[in-house]
Amino acid sequence: MLLRRLFSRRPMRHFALLDAQGHCRALRQMREHPNQAGWVEVSEAHISWLGAPLPAGVRVVPVVTRASNPSPLAA
Repeated sequence: MLLRRLFSRRPMRHFALLDAQGHCRALRQMREHPNQAGWVEVSEAHISWLGAPLPAGVRVVPVVTRASNPSPLAA
């Protein structure tokens, strides 16, 4: 189990930094989401996006998982 964790790598993901107008200011490829505000995950990255709005459909929508211990609903 430990060896598997040591040798398994998370895939690289693509991120774009958007300014207040929604224009791409930077691109980054990382295994984890950047900690700074303004970064969004995209399905791919192209240098031609710099200084322009992101094309439609390239943002990755985060998958929301259910809580492991859901609270009961009020009756």
